[in-house]
Amino acid sequence: MVNICGEARVRQAKLLDFLRCKAAYDPAPATVECIETHASYVFLAGDFAYKMKRAVRYPFLDFSTLDKRHAACLNELRLNRRTAPQLYLEVMPITEDSGGGLHLGGDHKPLGGDNTPIEWVLKMRRFAQDGVLDRMAEDRRLSLEIMGPLAAAIAALHARADRNLSDNQAVAPLSAIIAEHQEVLAENLEIFPPEAAKLFVYRTREAFEKQYELLRARAHGGSVRHCHGDLHLRNIVAIDGAPVLFDALEFDDSLATIDVLYDLAFLLMDLGKRGLGAHANAVLNAYLNGNDTGNLLGLAALPLFLSLRAMIRAKVALLRTQTASSGDGEGDLDDVRAYFDLACAFLAPAVPHLIAIGGLSGSGKSVIAQAIAADIGAFPGAVIVRSDVERKRLFGVAPEAPLPAQAYTQSISDQVYDMCRKRAALALEAGRVVIIDAVHAKPAEREAVEALAAAHGAAFTGFWLDVPPEVMRARVAKRRGDVSDATPQVVDAQLAYDLGAMDFDTIDASGPVEDVAARCLDRMGR
Repeated sequence: MVNICGEARVRQAKLLDFLRCKAAYDPAPATVECIETHASYVFLAGDFAYKMKRAVRYPFLDFSTLDKRHAACLNELRLNRRTAPQLYLEVMPITEDSGGGLHLGGDHKPLGGDNTPIEWVLKMRRFAQDGVLDRMAEDRRLSLEIMGPLAAAIAALHARADRNLSDNQAVAPLSAIIAEHQEVLAENLEIFPPEAAKLFVYRTREAFEKQYELLRARAHGGSVRHCHGDLHLRNIVAIDGAPVLFDALEFDDSLATIDVLYDLAFLLMDLGKRGLGAHANAVLNAYLNGNDTGNLLGLAALPLFLSLRAMIRAKVALLRTQTASSGDGEGDLDDVRAYFDLACAFLAPAVPHLIAIGGLSGSGKSVIAQAIAADIGAFPGAVIVRSDVERKRLFGVAPEAPLPAQAYTQSISDQVYDMCRKRAALALEAGRVVIIDAVHAKPAEREAVEALAAAHGAAFTGFWLDVPPEVMRARVAKRRGDVSDATPQVVDAQLAYDLGAMDFDTIDASGPVEDVAARCLDRMGR
């Protein structure tokens, strides 16, 4: 339900006319463009953007008074300077002189007035709209390569975000969101099919109750933090090639003080909605690789988080239909239904599965793991555990940092394989599909990974990638800045290994990546 104060509506209508005029700004821009959202007006003027909060009250947001809008502007400035200090500049007043003239900035000499602000705006530096990630996704310009840096930017925000160790903060807000979802569904049965709505509510509450203790434990462990809160593609921009997070949720700190995986789930859901499953999988795996093992167990709550995020977007789209002009909301109504269908799909039961991809260096293990990961298991696909990454983690160095020969002794490799299996075990316990990417040249290593699957009641698939020696040598010789330290000489040494009886499914991996990936998926019945 939308509640707009009549007096505030009249006043803001006058302010909108003012802010649409070039003369409102110093220096005057060539053009002024206004963008409207359900909560704000944004005026693009010259090199800057000016955001004014709508005088509205929603069930989840209250901008009904000037003081509340001012506080929200200040909070937005504070929060977004964590990730985008180059974009967020200042909070500015709009004042009215005794003659009724409006002024932006409050630094004019009043004509008998007291220069009291009648509204507040947030001033930001403009950026190219074609760099916003949702625009890039729509234009099919959003590369997989930026997903790693994006995950790193999110992880950096989460690492320095304030923690809230209260288990109540981990569960009470989610319970309230679920109750609100139920109300919205019940009030809009002409949009949401009654039986589907009833099943959705049941499965949502079931998932919440199942993960209740995990959510509380994650709060005690520090996973509930003051996050971004509104982390979707429209709130991320590429500046000089680097992803920058902006427009963090500012109107209620408690709504942004959430589990870090719940924060990440918004972005994953948005990518999935746009059919960018491979991008979502890349973000998830890059994020997990940059964190400790706690988030692997936390993946058990990811389907619930994804579903809640999708249903929240359905409600926002529903609000747009209620505030749109006659006949303008039909597209939003389609979005409402699409988000609801997505929210339902995220709660479908999932089956854990362990896949081991083995092969000598240069056989294409990592490339094939990444190529198939998004297509197996529940969205956003498989968790990838890579031995090269774990070896660098063991030595506490950056993934691209080379290691000396002593880091590749048999005893060290045994530790690395044990680390791989432990990380895989945590993800399997969370109900995920897992891919272990490691050479697996020894029969004992292959037996151990298959036994791991059996111990967790998971299906198992083992692939051995078979590639001619000259192809493997050529592949590793071309690598630059790769996490693997393999060289053509390493390939030659591996070719002398006694592999024993090969019990993994041998795959010809000498052809194009797409063909090899399709072959692997076909063998798994995908």
